[in-house]
Amino acid sequence: MSSSESLKCGLRDKVGSRDSRKLRSQGRIPASLQAEGKSVHMNIHLAADEFHASRRHHVHLYDLDVDGDVHAAVVRELQWDAMGDYLNHIEFRPVQRGVAIESQVALVFNGKVKDAVLSQNVSEITISCIPSLIPDNLGVEVEGLEAGVHLRASDISLPEGISLAVDPEFEIAVVGHLKVVVEEVAEVDPDVAEGEGAEESDGDSDGEAPSDS
Repeated sequence: MSSSESLKCGLRDKVGSRDSRKLRSQGRIPASLQAEGKSVHMNIHLAADEFHASRRHHVHLYDLDVDGDVHAAVVRELQWDAMGDYLNHIEFRPVQRGVAIESQVALVFNGKVKDAVLSQNVSEITISCIPSLIPDNLGVEVEGLEAGVHLRASDISLPEGISLAVDPEFEIAVVGHLKVVVEEVAEVDPDVAEGEGAEESDGDSDGEAPSDS
């Protein structure tokens, strides 16, 4: 995983859907740098191919070079179009290098449970680490686990330098019993079945023509 990536950005003079469409047609992605509870807020744009290349290399920490003014930042939110084909907007949040922050990271459950079903309570977990160590996801081993097991945040495999930002006892998944569906077959009373057979025989004999002899 690359620790960081520098991206050249430009300031947006205008905002709005028309300007955003124009930027995307030029291979740029509209973006913003927004700090929570602070005055830092900038509307910017950056090269789409450079950003997507950085994501393929699992970069999470960015140095946004806005006309020579560099801001360390991480992605807060990616806004995709309805079909998921292209990015409409990127929202960054400023950070300080070497200072731990809290981030939401996806959970990946590895393996198969034994004769049971795995019910996930959450799909991601909150961790704390410096921006350059933010992982793409965190693994949870479930291979061979049997029904009745409760998985907690403490069962997540945490790389060095990463800690939980939630209660270790927080339940993330449960291994439950498989539901066995049994089809009920209606029982037939043998006496009733025999009586029905006799009625059918009587009906056949009544239909026969009488013998002349």
